[in-house]
Amino acid sequence: MSTSAPLPPPVSPSTGTPAPSPRGPFVLLNDEPVAESGADLLGVGRAARQLAGLLVASRASTPFTLAVDAGWGMGKSSLMRLVDAELAHAPEVHTVWYNAWTSQGADALEGLIKSVLMRFDRRVLRRALQRISERRALLRAVRAVTTVAAGPLGAAGLVDELWKTLSVNSQARNEMRGAIGELVQEWSQTDDFRPRRLLVVFIDDLDRCPEETVLAVCEAVKVYLDVPGLEFVIGCDRSALAPNGLLRDLSPAASAFMEKIFQTSYRIPVPDQQGVRAYIDWCARTVGIDQLLDERLTTMLAERSARNPRRIKRLVNGFVLEATLNPMWDDFAPEAVVRTLLLQYFYPDFYRMVAGAAGSGAGDVIAEFRTYREVRRLLRTPDPIPVAELPTVTRFLREHDLPEQDADGRDATLGRLERQLPSTFPEMVRDQEFTSLIDGLVALPRSEELLRRLREGAELPAAVEPEPAAGYVQSLPTQAQPPAGAYGGMPSGAYGGMPAGAYGAMPAGAYGGMQPGAYGAVPAGRTAAPGADVAPLRYVRILWVDDHPRNNESLVNAFRAAGAVVRIAEDSAAADAALAVERPTLIVSDIERDGNPREGLEHLARLRRDGRYDGPFVFYAGRVTPERSAVAEELGAHLTSSGPEIERLVLRAAEAERPLP
Repeated sequence: MSTSAPLPPPVSPSTGTPAPSPRGPFVLLNDEPVAESGADLLGVGRAARQLAGLLVASRASTPFTLAVDAGWGMGKSSLMRLVDAELAHAPEVHTVWYNAWTSQGADALEGLIKSVLMRFDRRVLRRALQRISERRALLRAVRAVTTVAAGPLGAAGLVDELWKTLSVNSQARNEMRGAIGELVQEWSQTDDFRPRRLLVVFIDDLDRCPEETVLAVCEAVKVYLDVPGLEFVIGCDRSALAPNGLLRDLSPAASAFMEKIFQTSYRIPVPDQQGVRAYIDWCARTVGIDQLLDERLTTMLAERSARNPRRIKRLVNGFVLEATLNPMWDDFAPEAVVRTLLLQYFYPDFYRMVAGAAGSGAGDVIAEFRTYREVRRLLRTPDPIPVAELPTVTRFLREHDLPEQDADGRDATLGRLERQLPSTFPEMVRDQEFTSLIDGLVALPRSEELLRRLREGAELPAAVEPEPAAGYVQSLPTQAQPPAGAYGGMPSGAYGGMPAGAYGAMPAGAYGGMQPGAYGAVPAGRTAAPGADVAPLRYVRILWVDDHPRNNESLVNAFRAAGAVVRIAEDSAAADAALAVERPTLIVSDIERDGNPREGLEHLARLRRDGRYDGPFVFYAGRVTPERSAVAEELGAHLTSSGPEIERLVLRAAEAERPLP
């Protein structure tokens, strides 16, 4: 799938003239699992061959269930498809695929059983239906007619008749396992009985399903299809099916039942360094950005993505979509897209500061970080600071309200300095991939213009849809969809907030999104049940204090759509006036406003001192420092730069406000 708008050629740093374009037309990668060994880029073919061999060799040990265990995007479906391809060469081995995500609730039980029955010969199905009819003396006449009428039916018609017969009531269901067992036994006996036929049933995406569907699938496997001749291979993240995961509300009896489902499991290992780098190289060559990834960037992409193939693929697709669709990049070298998106994707807290709104006090955060790195190096060396470097150290300390020299020594000076800097700086300064990424970004042609545009905010397309986690839309259920935009601290729609689903984003709800089913959330693509709470925040009143209210439009609109009353105050005086009229459930405030870099902290101190407000208080700031965190804690407030963290705190406040039943 080629795009139609390639980027302009990059500019040579040495000459300032356009350099030859490093790639041909962009293309996109699909997200389909690997289905044949020739497309195996991560070396799972060997594991697939061995697993297939074990399944074939174990046909005499049936029934049993094997879990292919791995996290989101780690290749469960690909491994199972490769196992299926290997089984195609084994004598008298047949396979069935069932995607649990396509079913809803109890329908999954019927769907799985019918999928298995459809794999058998018509003559076997017809004789099974005849046997069941003959055993039911009271229904013999009726069922005899049915059997005769079913004679010309195809396999689907016979399976429907069997299901109707076996599921008509509880007594019939008690006979279902025996009837299916006889059917499978007849089917599996070949003419010479060597080897016996084997049916391997692959069940995929079980860990994406809601609890009701998971239990229905497991009931079908363990209660009705647990018969000789059948093997089950189930792709799932077993941690997601644990009692503290999707099935956290199970009764003790149901939990004990779930423990019996899997006889064994194979945990897919994380790809090794060499394999994942080869995979990244292939992805980059395929989409046309291979010459934009140097050694450091490739290492970062491998390690920071946790070597997750799907995450890597989606991020690479994000490069292509962003570079193609966003006119902002028309004036910049293609490498600017790659480095900016890597910064946004892997270092979101730092990126929020880079793309912060005017008036955030952050200034040029990248310049501040690079100067801090140099000052830190000079303060940590035992040698005297060179005269040429001394002005840099002195100026940087003054900018952060620190004396030029500390009587306790350089270590104490550095410690006091780091309390005034963003909390992430000391860790990031030791991250070689991060520092290399920043240095490369600054070295790009016209980098100052690029960073200026990022700070001003640029409209972004939502390039890649997020991967649903557990089949749920993990967000606040709303009565109206809020407009797209960045979470607070940035202009609505700004380039800074990682728009929902952009750039190979994590599974929906990752890093603090609403939990599945929380406060009325409904599975993706479904409607709320009658009587469901579609306004979970209707008892919540939020006072939001910020002299740049547009920065928070996305969150404010989402909370209002979920039923909350949100009042905006642009300064401390307006907030005091609002408090005099009504006590809010929660106050959300910035820190820097009215020309005072500590106004939010001082305002809360006045409110607490005068007894005007003693409820929950959240500082929502792009810049989180140890000094700010300590003051906020003393005042009994939270401090965060994370939109999802704001969501969690609002939900916590909502729970406290909900009236008792």
